[in-house]
Parts: sequence; structure tokens; C-alpha cells
Amino acid sequence: MFILPKSVTIIEVGPRDGLQNNHNLVAENDKIEFIHLLQEAGIKEMEITSFVSPKWVPQMADAAQIVAKTRKIGRQFVLAPNEKGANLAREAHVDSIAVFVGVSNSFNKKNINRSTKESMDSLEPVIAKLKREQIFVRACISTAFYCPYEGKMKQDDVLAVCEQFVKMGVDELSVADTIGMANPLESYTLFTTLKEQFPTTLLTAHFHDTRKMALANIFAALQAGIDRFDTSAGGLGGCPFAPGATGNVATEDVVNMLDRLGIQTGVDIEKICEAVECIEKHVSQPIETGMYKLYKNKKCQRS
Repeated sequence: MFILPKSVTIIEVGPRDGLQNNHNLVAENDKIEFIHLLQEAGIKEMEITSFVSPKWVPQMADAAQIVAKTRKIGRQFVLAPNEKGANLAREAHVDSIAVFVGVSNSFNKKNINRSTKESMDSLEPVIAKLKREQIFVRACISTAFYCPYEGKMKQDDVLAVCEQFVKMGVDELSVADTIGMANPLESYTLFTTLKEQFPTTLLTAHFHDTRKMALANIFAALQAGIDRFDTSAGGLGGCPFAPGATGNVATEDVVNMLDRLGIQTGVDIEKICEAVECIEKHVSQPIETGMYKLYKNKKCQRS
């Protein structure tokens, strides 16, 4: 008989990961409304924006304004991929910063034009400085299962990257199935090993739903003892440097599954769907996640 956690923390990534490569530029005020609706739904941890080059990610050009105008509820992450981004985040008085690296060299070079080793070497002094300033650091590990260019990743390579980050002093590891190719056995195996090797580090699972395996992979990770999951309202998102990486797993669908398993999240599905409805008119693709479709159908029946 497997044991599931009694409660789970949902880390909402829709305002950042969900919108970063959306074809329509979403206005600053619409992003703020989206974030505040997600907070009203009970979200306490959220990636709200990223300090990246507006040349490469124009959607995030308003990062400083988003930070300034967002209500301070719980932990609010911003992504800062390098020293320049981290400095801009600190100038904006951010107290939680996410950095990232791909296990795959090919992915990393496509993404930031550096090898994995070069990325880790450049991040070490950045993380050291952030920790001296008592900033919470989340390390996002991309292509932890499969890479669109190199195929299946070796678990030892994933563990090596995670171990380097832990030695650097990061507070959290967010381990991602970037192109949605992992299966539940792979999810259970990797996260069981991570729990054993890094028992005092916060561990978060990040799944994409490219092949409709995300919920199954989350269930497997739950059995491995993981109680933190990155999700995106409306299933928005996908990495612009990972061909085939469609949206993240939908917050509303994950919360529904957890609710039905008797696992507490503190998140209101209907309010999440209201946030999705708010942002849907500003994004470039229709939103058709399971719980959101049910929400719209019920709304039509009531009207």
C-alpha cells in the first residue's frame, strides 16, 4: 500500500512560464489581474515574471512593473537566468529568485548559448551572492528526463546537476520533464532517488502534458514523497527552445485530482477557472483543459 502526502503545495507558473512565449503581448494590467485572481484562488507560491532580455522574451519586458504592482502574498518567484537578471531582480527588491540550467548540453546551448558546465560555473558566484543576501533561491533543472535533441537523459547526470546546486546552497530544486516524455515509472524512480539523496532540500516536480501523461507522472511523484508541484492555470506554457514542449500541466486539473485523492491544497478550482477565463481572451490559443471546459459548461447551463 502506497502512502500519499496529506497536503500539497501548488506553485503556479502561469504568469511567467505560461505567458513567456505567448504570441500575443499581454498588457501589464492584464497580467496583474491574472496574478491577483490566482492569489484569490488560494495560490501562495507563484512565478510572476522573469528578468530576461526583452529582445529574446519581449513578453517579460515589464518585469520590474509586475513586481512592483503585485500584491505581496506568500512567496513570489522571478526567473533570473544570469548575473544581470539577478541584479535587476535585486534592484526590484525581490526576495525569491529562480535560476535554471538544462541537464542536456544541446538544450542549454540552444537556450542560452552555453554548455551545462559553463552555466553551472557562471551561476555559482551569483547564487553565493544571493544567499549572502538571504534571498530564497530555486534551481530549475530542465530536460531532467528527455531532451528534444539528445533523447533520454542519464539519471546520474541529473543527480550530478542537482548535487552541484545543493552544494551551492539553493533552497529548492524544481525538476522538469521539459518536453513531456516521462512515464510514471521514470517519475517515481527519479523522485525517489532525489528524496533519498537530498532529504533536506525542497523538491518540486514540473511536468508538461505533451503526451497527456502529466497527471499520471504527478501521481507517481506523490508516491515517491513529493509534495510540491509546478502547475500552470489553463495549461498555458511551453518552452520556446524545446520543440514539441506544449503546455504545462493545468493547475485546475491537478487540484481536481488531488481533491479527489483527499489531499489538501488550499486552492479553489472554480476561482482558478475564473482566472483562466480572465486571461484566455488575451492569449493566442484557446484553453481546453478538462476542468476549465466543465466550468464553462456549468456556467452556460446557469445562464
